[in-house]
Amino acid sequence: MAEFPTTARVVIIGGGVVGTSTLYHLAKAGWKDCVLLEKNELTAGSTWHAAGNVPNFAGSWAVMNMQRYSASMYRTLGDDVGYPMNYHVTGAIRLAHNKERMQEFEKVASMGRYQGLTMDICTPDELKEHNPFIETHDLAGGLWDPLDGDIDPAQLTQALAKGAREAGGRIERFCPVVGIERDGDEWIVKTEKGDIRCEYVANCAGYYAQRVGEMFKPFGGRTVPMVVMSHQYFLTEPIAELEAWTKEHGRKVPMIRDVDISYYLRQEKTGLNLGPYERNCKAHWVTPDDPMPEDFSFQLYPDDLERLEFYIEDAMERMPLLGTSGVGRNINGPIPYAPDGLPMIGPMPGVKNAFEGHSFTFGIAQGGGAGKCLSEWIMHGETELDMWAVDPRRYTDYADHDYCLSKALETYGHEYAMHFPHHEWPAGRNKKHSPNHDALIAAGAQMGAYNGWERANWFAKEGDDTSEEATHTWDRQGPWTQRVKEEVEAVRDNAGVLDMVGFSRYTLSGEGAAEWLRGQIAGALPKAGRMNLGYFTDSRGKIVTEVTIIRWGEDDFWLMTAAVAQWHDFEFLQKALPADGSLTLTDITKQWSTLLLTGPKSREMLASVTEGADLSTGWLTLQDATVAGKAAKLMRISFAGELGWEVHTAFDDSPAAYAALSEAGAVPFGMYALNSMRIEKGYRTWKGDLSTDYSLLEGGMERFIRFEKPQDFPGKAALLNEKQQGSKKQFVTLIVDAPEQDAPYMSPLFHNGEVVGETTSGDWGYRINKSVALGMLRKDLTEPGTEVEVEIYGKRCKATVQPDQPLWDPENERIRA
Repeated sequence: MAEFPTTARVVIIGGGVVGTSTLYHLAKAGWKDCVLLEKNELTAGSTWHAAGNVPNFAGSWAVMNMQRYSASMYRTLGDDVGYPMNYHVTGAIRLAHNKERMQEFEKVASMGRYQGLTMDICTPDELKEHNPFIETHDLAGGLWDPLDGDIDPAQLTQALAKGAREAGGRIERFCPVVGIERDGDEWIVKTEKGDIRCEYVANCAGYYAQRVGEMFKPFGGRTVPMVVMSHQYFLTEPIAELEAWTKEHGRKVPMIRDVDISYYLRQEKTGLNLGPYERNCKAHWVTPDDPMPEDFSFQLYPDDLERLEFYIEDAMERMPLLGTSGVGRNINGPIPYAPDGLPMIGPMPGVKNAFEGHSFTFGIAQGGGAGKCLSEWIMHGETELDMWAVDPRRYTDYADHDYCLSKALETYGHEYAMHFPHHEWPAGRNKKHSPNHDALIAAGAQMGAYNGWERANWFAKEGDDTSEEATHTWDRQGPWTQRVKEEVEAVRDNAGVLDMVGFSRYTLSGEGAAEWLRGQIAGALPKAGRMNLGYFTDSRGKIVTEVTIIRWGEDDFWLMTAAVAQWHDFEFLQKALPADGSLTLTDITKQWSTLLLTGPKSREMLASVTEGADLSTGWLTLQDATVAGKAAKLMRISFAGELGWEVHTAFDDSPAAYAALSEAGAVPFGMYALNSMRIEKGYRTWKGDLSTDYSLLEGGMERFIRFEKPQDFPGKAALLNEKQQGSKKQFVTLIVDAPEQDAPYMSPLFHNGEVVGETTSGDWGYRINKSVALGMLRKDLTEPGTEVEVEIYGKRCKATVQPDQPLWDPENERIRA
């Protein structure tokens, strides 16, 4: 037997499906000096007791891509590595009890078709044709995915392990990791068998990921935001009718997912497997009297079937065959849950050369794609497709234990829930408040969470329906509609004030800061006393982030970015800083707060509460002043596309400024109104219109590129090549004939029946009284006036390409007034 390895390029901690998939993808890509460490036997954790379902369906574009890759990979993996596997591509039907669920199915099916998947919308009778054993009298319809199915998790993991070993990867079983140390640029992974020095470490430890994560705290890490949930499914005894049907047809009956009730039901050999996601769910190992054991390999929790009674009864009515056989075996095992139910794949926040691939609630379905994605992060520092939806840095300091537990219970209990555009989930809220929070609530603010910060989405008036139930719609119309219209009109005709607490904000200083920044962004720097937008791209010229660059002096900057980008952008910038420590980057997000004052009367309102300010200065200028007796920084900019200023004050001074502006006549408005106005101006949002799925040229941002500058910014060569060759797609603004709903993210665009692009955001423009979509379109169709179609919840709506200028105030006369 080979000696224990003492060095490696990558060490992967955890031998479930995700860890072995990561090793497999690294080894296949030529990174052979990689070692996987497993404390017990491979598959000893959640992989061992997983049901093994492999759906393509996902409400997230990124997650669907990941699952689609997995399912496709699994269909050939057995032959690829010479390891036979039980993979049953049975197809699956999802049941809809109402119109809203059918609309969700239409939306996901259109995304699936764009990704090359076949997903059919079915009538109740067509559902019965797919699975003759179900009752359909009370259904609105459903969705059929012929490529859905199930796989043996242990066989899958062993196949990945075999392929990884044959490609040069190393697996050490029964080798617990007992500690982590750092020596210069190397990690030292300490095990019971000895130490391994390596360049990169990946935490793929499943439901033990939080415990492994604690080892990285001395090196900048944080407590991993996850909770372990108890998931049960049970297997019946054999059922004669199923056995006969299978024998006659040579296959298993398709799986059923009753997503409105919240369970899956599939054939297992000649019996049935029922797996509910019950509302009265349970977390484990979350209190001092229920500590996580040192080793829970190949173990289960005691049965707790009482929690499942309602779901069992409903499933027996849906498929009466279920009631004809007894329970053969119950499985009640631990599965990890991130607060939103999506995994964490990517850089470990705050820790150099450390990565994460854990908290998978559907690890078998996502394992293949997750290994691909994580291996790309490790090898290249970037991924082929934008994977922000699963990036660990999406959670910041607000994700404490209380938040993680309450969200995990909520998410598990609503595993198949629809995520409506105006719905805010109630659990885990009020983690970070604006200093104006009480004033906002008193004014009727209906709040939303942005990186844990509570911001007003819209302001209700007496008699408005503010119930959670009122938001359960895909439609544009709701209790908010009239109020948002009024808020936009107040900004258009008068002036409004928006409390924009939570902007991510960093200081950058040190000799040479300006020159360093020039070498990082695609464009130019502002002069001292001014501000502009800077775009950072990766090696392919894809858009990593957009930063507002505020220049106080030669080498003295503020860098401001989206609230949700706080940890992502700080880490991205910090990683690129010179190694000599000459520059300092500091996160000051919590020290400051921001008010957006905007509208044609904003100048006179601000003048009435300001001292020492020159309000005649132009667009994108900066100045220090006093507002309501408090020191403030005034920035002449407005994301709403009207005359306006951002008023930046110390956090605790914001209430004085907010009260003074309100008394001066500024009308409070919320994020819904701001989104409507920004889309009329064609202003992009991060991780919607701006992502690593698109290059800066595709994104219509050539005016922010300085190809002639001497600095060789990341992606410059790729962008030059793209400019010479021509982009295949181009950013466009569309006016959409959309009577009821606006275009959601990633709605396919069609021309002559062919998919030719996608939307990146959509909303109703209250100033132009039209539905607007921003998106990416095949280059030859981007001439103004070209008509395409956008598919919105199953309906094809005419969309017309607009000139490359804002829909509202195209000459920008209002913002420069």
